[in-house]
Amino acid sequence: MSGGTGRRRALPGFGLTMGLTLTWLSIIVLIPLAGLFLKTSELSLVQFWDILTARRTLNALRISFGLAFLAALVNLVMGMIIVWVLVRYRFPGRRIFDAIVDIPFALPTAVAGVALTALFAQKGWLGAPLAEMGIKVAFTPIGIFVAMIFIGFPFVVRTVQPVLIDLEIEVEEAAASLGASRWDIIRRVILPSLTPAILTGFALAFARAVGEYGSVIFIAGNLPNVSEIAPLLIVIRLSEFRYADATAIAVIMLIVSFLIIFTINRIQRWAQTRGVSVAV
Repeated sequence: MSGGTGRRRALPGFGLTMGLTLTWLSIIVLIPLAGLFLKTSELSLVQFWDILTARRTLNALRISFGLAFLAALVNLVMGMIIVWVLVRYRFPGRRIFDAIVDIPFALPTAVAGVALTALFAQKGWLGAPLAEMGIKVAFTPIGIFVAMIFIGFPFVVRTVQPVLIDLEIEVEEAAASLGASRWDIIRRVILPSLTPAILTGFALAFARAVGEYGSVIFIAGNLPNVSEIAPLLIVIRLSEFRYADATAIAVIMLIVSFLIIFTINRIQRWAQTRGVSVAV
């Protein structure tokens, strides 16, 4: 009996499960995306270009993608610090702090937006002292940035944490016994092992921030060309019954997000093939 026949007999129902998988993915992902592109195809290239290059559209896309990228970078750095503390140190209340990380996952986005707005408003607990220093957070792009950090940081923590837990401390101890400095251990042992998870966490945090709507609109101020995010502009276009405009902006967001995440994944695969990282 050939190896292929043995595998087919060992895994019965392949055709059925594969069919269900493709059907489900088509219903949930492919068909809605196809409908999005089909609706956009009603526009001519000139109309599509006019929508893309409109000042309000460009500013909304710049705010959404620019602040999402910066928020993902901040979450990457702070998330790594939080992961290191939660995994490598033992202290009273560690499990409580670990549970707090999941609050942005469980909290409704509208509740998060209201809470952040109340906290960073000019008379809020943090907004008042910041206002005295001339820093206004609520109803400005800074508020959008804060909201994106809030909803994105758990993705980095929860992606990197299990990988760091599985990383054998004995390898670090062996490197130290061979004379490696702490920086060399981090650079040559720890970071290469964490690289795939770090990039994945960054991509997830970025994607989450780009598409965030509920928590951002409460603290953003939503001023056109100043603090208006692209998802809100899509909703506005829908409320104006300009469906083609809304789908065009959505397609632009989809394509740009896909290209950025695809690039991150390619960097991750390059790192693995170059031996910079190991499999997660």
